[in-house]
Amino acid sequence: RGPRRLSAGPSPGMEELLRRSVPPLPPYETKEKAPPPAELRGAEFVRFYRALQPGPPRAELLTRLARDFGVEHGRVAEAAAKVLQAREQRREPGALLQAEDRLRYYLNPQYRGLFQQLGRLEGGLRFLVELRADLMEGLASKAVDGPHVKEMNGVLKNMLSEWFCTGFLNLERVTWQSPCEVLQKISDSEAVHPVRNWVDMKRRVGAYRRCYFFSHCAIPGEPLIVLHVALTSDISSSIQAIVKEVPPLETEDADKITTAIFYSISLTQQGLQGVELGTHLIKRVVKELQKELPQIEAFSTLSPIPGFTKWLVGLLSSQSKEQGRNELFTESEWQEISEITGDPTSETLKKLLNTNEWVRSEKLIQVLHSPLMRLCAWYLYGEKHRGYALNPVANFHLQNGSVLWRINWMGDTSPRGIGASCGMMVNYRYFLEETASNSALYLASKQVRASEQVLALVNQFQQNSKL
Repeated sequence: RGPRRLSAGPSPGMEELLRRSVPPLPPYETKEKAPPPAELRGAEFVRFYRALQPGPPRAELLTRLARDFGVEHGRVAEAAAKVLQAREQRREPGALLQAEDRLRYYLNPQYRGLFQQLGRLEGGLRFLVELRADLMEGLASKAVDGPHVKEMNGVLKNMLSEWFCTGFLNLERVTWQSPCEVLQKISDSEAVHPVRNWVDMKRRVGAYRRCYFFSHCAIPGEPLIVLHVALTSDISSSIQAIVKEVPPLETEDADKITTAIFYSISLTQQGLQGVELGTHLIKRVVKELQKELPQIEAFSTLSPIPGFTKWLVGLLSSQSKEQGRNELFTESEWQEISEITGDPTSETLKKLLNTNEWVRSEKLIQVLHSPLMRLCAWYLYGEKHRGYALNPVANFHLQNGSVLWRINWMGDTSPRGIGASCGMMVNYRYFLEETASNSALYLASKQVRASEQVLALVNQFQQNSKL
């Protein structure tokens, strides 16, 4: 099969383009003297890539780049043998360090040189973020797969982590006076509580509200990650009170503000997933708010609990298969639930949970209140993935050093909130003087700091439910 050509004209074929674009790794001895790759080659690669249709054509190019322009395994094996040799011969430290440096050098995949070159082009950083978004989408849909592609995704993620570190990030506040395109981007990227219209957007950047984003010095004015804050007099337990449409009084009364509630954080660029931006944004915003409103005493989130309903329905399925009866509820609870649903098995309850229909029944809401609160507490506190919180939002805030503070019944009554977490929300509270020690404790020994309310619910779960 000959090299593929784009029908758009005399563009080089894919193999030819890759050979020309990816700079070969010069021998270790001449690495300082190697001429820098021509800028034109990088620009040519960007043009070629963008001319390809999203989907299979781009997936093919990414797969070839990862597979054919990775690490040169022969050179790595040679360099590794030299490290072992230097150790066995107990040569002086300088010789061993140089052998290790040579090995480190040859462990660089060839495509890393292309990414570095693209990162230096004007608009190149934005292009690499787009390319990684395509890569991640391809991995999720299995359009691109295999160890080489996963390795390339990891290499690019690490490079972006260095380029998007805090020194290069600017904190910007959004107000109703911000450029229209910025407000539009903030509105479009809101992943947690969708913005309904411009009135809603105006409310979210108006009185008693703050909205901040990080931009990068190479991509000025472009929101990368956005944080919404509500300024209140207590720790909020309902998102509807924060994002409802009724406009407040236009002027803020600083005396009424004692609490900052972080109620939404959204990444606008999928290509930056896994790059540590959220943690830094929260820390910077806390400092900003302390400067502006030193009277604030409490910093807390009002967070969604994605995946709770799915987890609960999964438990109901496995329990009914195993025992034919349910062990998540006490006997009296199950009796009441069965009477309301008219079904002694869990099938009807599962259907009602899956379709949000259960909230139409006042009786069912009442009966489920107590068991769902304790099950949710266990889901957040006790369900683990590799020893850390299974729930991704919980894991994020616990890694940042927050305390699992309070579970709120019917905290989000929107269809989305009912569907994802049976309407429940959770507060993660940040005690600023304790965040560093809490974070270290969680990361090192996987211990979760939790309030009395949460621990009491966990205790009820351990007494009344069996898993």
